[in-house]
Amino acid sequence: MKGRLAYLLQVFGWTVLVFLMAKCFFMLFNHEGHSFSATDVWPVITHGFTLDLSTALYILTIPILVTIVGLWVGNLPRAAGILRWVMRIWFALVAIALSLAFVADTSLYPFWGFKLDASCLQYLSTPTEAMASVSTGYMVVRFIVWLLVAFIIYKGYPEFRLRPASKKLLRTLFYLLLLPFVIIGIRGGIHESTTNIGQAYFSQNQFLNHSAVNPVFSFLSSLEKTASDIPEYHFMEEPERAALMRDVFPTVSEQSDTLLRTNRPDIVIILLESCGGIFTEDIGGRKDIMPRFNKLVDEGVYFSNFYANSYRTDRGTLCTWSGYPSFPRSSLMKMPAKTRFLPGIAKSLLKEGYHTSYIYGGDINFTNMRSYLVTIGFDQFCWMKDYTMEQQRTSKWGVRDDITFATLYDQITAPKANGIHRLIGYSTLSSHEPWDVPTHRLSEEIPNAFNYLDECLGNFIDKMKQTPQWDNLLVILLPDHGYSYFGVDETHELHDHVPMLWLGGALWGPRRVEQFCNQTDLPATLLGQMGLPHDDYLFSRDVMSRNYTYPFVVHTYNNGITMKDSTGFAVYDLNVNRIIVDKSTDAQKLIRRGMAILQTASEHIRQQK
Repeated sequence: MKGRLAYLLQVFGWTVLVFLMAKCFFMLFNHEGHSFSATDVWPVITHGFTLDLSTALYILTIPILVTIVGLWVGNLPRAAGILRWVMRIWFALVAIALSLAFVADTSLYPFWGFKLDASCLQYLSTPTEAMASVSTGYMVVRFIVWLLVAFIIYKGYPEFRLRPASKKLLRTLFYLLLLPFVIIGIRGGIHESTTNIGQAYFSQNQFLNHSAVNPVFSFLSSLEKTASDIPEYHFMEEPERAALMRDVFPTVSEQSDTLLRTNRPDIVIILLESCGGIFTEDIGGRKDIMPRFNKLVDEGVYFSNFYANSYRTDRGTLCTWSGYPSFPRSSLMKMPAKTRFLPGIAKSLLKEGYHTSYIYGGDINFTNMRSYLVTIGFDQFCWMKDYTMEQQRTSKWGVRDDITFATLYDQITAPKANGIHRLIGYSTLSSHEPWDVPTHRLSEEIPNAFNYLDECLGNFIDKMKQTPQWDNLLVILLPDHGYSYFGVDETHELHDHVPMLWLGGALWGPRRVEQFCNQTDLPATLLGQMGLPHDDYLFSRDVMSRNYTYPFVVHTYNNGITMKDSTGFAVYDLNVNRIIVDKSTDAQKLIRRGMAILQTASEHIRQQK
């Protein structure tokens, strides 16, 4: 028995050691932009140790079962050989899976800012677009590292050896009795609370918390939450939820302050890829990155306290066009069965005789984008496949921005029948990893990419001002989401503070709107300015309306909620179920309202069938 038990302990010990080494390498390769010292490594290891033990016990279950079988067939050479091959195959699969998890987690973290979870599976249906953020060399290096790490892990596992056994029934009983203890260890004890990611959180430094989390455990624990693709949140009972939601989202405009000279302008809504306020002068204090935009702020209606609702393009696009909240781990755009019930600005304007079209230089099928845009009212599309092969190769994601801005100009200035108005949606793409833009005015590649976007935007606006179409045109500029840079991450209030600017001859003139507002407020605000109803936008507020009496903003990121109002700013982490940033005089109430919004939206979308 000692030999078999020693073997199982070797398997378990090597697996745990692999997890501990993976944490150290994760911290080493992702240290840039994160402040920590060598003394932080030990608490990272100790606080994440329970997750490592739980995950290692998962892996140990097969060796235990094979050991039990081996007690009875140890004297049969052929059966013993089969069991040895079973264990070799098992450890090969484990090594491949662990290596893939470690390499993916370490590589994706600089882009995503959160630990590996099942949300990455959403991009497997379009692998070309998913890998467009990185170069071929980047992928080749990581493929080699994956194979090398898998080989090292595999070689570290001991060879399974069989010996003739006496007292088989007694030994079998021992190992069978061992299994319940393994299950209890996986679960984290016999208490009601089970092993969870929150156990690893110990610091106000989120990077240290993320370093402590076992990526394999994170992935497995998130599978169940994302498998159904239907968000479900229940934080409170109905009376409290109803009280917190009362009069928060008025769906009828009352005496809206007028921004437009005409209630039927031609409208262009441009989603600026990843264009966080940290790259602008007004929000981030940067004069050098987007000088053209900084100048345009004084020429239009600028919403100075505008905030993104989410952290990814698919979420932010839906928030903007449908005025619907985002969910921390679920993308509604990936759920056609649900998005068909959502309203949309294009759908609302189709009823008013508007012609609707959308421009995107990438693959419009990525993250189910085309299906969603069709559902909310867009009837014509110009995307990557409508350009020449040479144009399609101008960037990793597809057609670069100066070319698609030219398409936008051509569509706006094209002749149209009298009485027909246009709504054109447009998503830029060049300000995205791998930041492959044709200009090099700034030395840092990320600010340089936004400088290129700024040049494209500025040239487009300058050209439009020279056309007769400008007089009846409303151009709305806003990002799809913010971006983590200059040391600003999701727990920082600047991260989601993004610019929204209205330009064009359809406006009365320059103005600053100081009210707190979200991407989700665009539909109600725009339709309110046009004198159109917006009662089907249940989570969108007309920020120019007299009944917009409680300004606040809400944002969700990967398993977290951020809220901001006149009392301050707060962040709630759903992994640890507590407030992790408190810069508010009443953070508890502020976060409870954010929870009420999530719960209300969850209940609403789940009821749509």
